[in-house]
Amino acid sequence: MSDPRPRPQYGEYATPEEQRAAIRHPAPDAAPAASDHPHPPTAPATTVAAQPTRTADRVITVLLLVYGLITVISAVPQLVDFTAFAETWMQVAGVDGEFTNSAQGRVWGTVGACVYAGGWIVTALLSWLSLSRRRISWWIPLVGAIVTFLIVSVCLVVPLLGDPAVGAYFQSGG
Repeated sequence: MSDPRPRPQYGEYATPEEQRAAIRHPAPDAAPAASDHPHPPTAPATTVAAQPTRTADRVITVLLLVYGLITVISAVPQLVDFTAFAETWMQVAGVDGEFTNSAQGRVWGTVGACVYAGGWIVTALLSWLSLSRRRISWWIPLVGAIVTFLIVSVCLVVPLLGDPAVGAYFQSGG
């Protein structure tokens, strides 16, 4: 006599205990025996999900660093010759007179040039470190430029405001 019902699939009607017995695994509370594992355990997966390459981020970061380097290279000689820089600034700002605070300007101009170059170097190192760790890095050159510019601006304002012609200009209301 044949059974009209289809034959059950593996484990379809078996209880959990019958399933464990059929696949030769002990109950969860029992210790496994060496003979219970016909195959050695498989090794853990050796591949890691691929991280995105972020090509656009790398290109933008490098372009911003190159632009910053060009800016630093062109600004450092101007800052070292602070008297000429201050004369030009005074003409553009409409300040009548001649820059006479040259000694202080030389010191602060050199400090500003060193801060400018050092700020770019720190920014480039942080960007490279971030790029090597495959993190988003485009923002690092922007933040580095802003922070460096603010510090350099303070270095430049000190000798400018110490000049009598510039002080008189601001006292007169500009």
